Amino acid sequence: DGRRASSSTIAKRRSALHNCFAYAVERKHIRSNPLDEIQRKRLPPVPALDRRRVANPVQARAMLESVRDLDPTLHGFFAAIYYAGLRPAEAVNLRLTDCVLPDEGWGEILLCSSYQRPGRSWTDDGGPSEERQLKHRAKQDTRRVPAHPNLVRILRSHAEEFQLGPDGCLFVSRVGRGALTKQPPLVDPVSMRTVYRIWQRARESALTDHEFETSLARRPYDLRHACLSTWLNAGVAPTQVAEWAGHSVPVLLTVYAKCLDGQEAKTMQQIESVLEDHD
Repeated sequence: DGRRASSSTIAKRRSALHNCFAYAVERKHIRSNPLDEIQRKRLPPVPALDRRRVANPVQARAMLESVRDLDPTLHGFFAAIYYAGLRPAEAVNLRLTDCVLPDEGWGEILLCSSYQRPGRSWTDDGGPSEERQLKHRAKQDTRRVPAHPNLVRILRSHAEEFQLGPDGCLFVSRVGRGALTKQPPLVDPVSMRTVYRIWQRARESALTDHEFETSLARRPYDLRHACLSTWLNAGVAPTQVAEWAGHSVPVLLTVYAKCLDGQEAKTMQQIESVLEDHD
């Protein structure tokens, strides 16, 4: 449309083209990679997360409760993103066998794979979607994350109340064409179109008119931002948060180390109390 692409888009496109030329060099079709001869300005560092997107615990829980009222089958999906920091693609592929859900206290989730929808041109079997390894991980690699007691209760309730997929998939597509309820076996993971539709309705119901018009938690992924920011603000070591989140520590501190919405007031009170002690 004539506008300049974002830095991340430029980097991805250039990287893909560079790899194509590198492969051509490898196959002896060309002598050298022409992109190596083209100088470019160094891209700016990874931008920090816009704190206006990050919901505080009160806002996040209000939206989760709204999801429960609108579509209880997706309550656990959004709760897994918020309480355990899962990526949406990881939550879509979550199975009951991946979860340790005790009667009380904290549980654990073992993430083994994600469910991606790159389109038919980018899958091995020509389908629109496929199961893949975790982001930035080798195949068969896993990642352990803690499950908050609230999440444990929500997932236990979900597994007891709703029909799961044949492989124990927790969040499956339950409505087909014509809004007809699907009959078991429910083999298709929940559609992201459904996820986004319910999330926007939940935002509209739970947030004020002003908050709804802003970027606050506009995407389901923003619940992951809120989770990681909460962990950091709670004093969890960045190395531990990075391990749970599946990030490197530099990326975590650059992108996610942001205060929650409303957290500044608490910080200012702490500063004020220190100054008053020495007044």
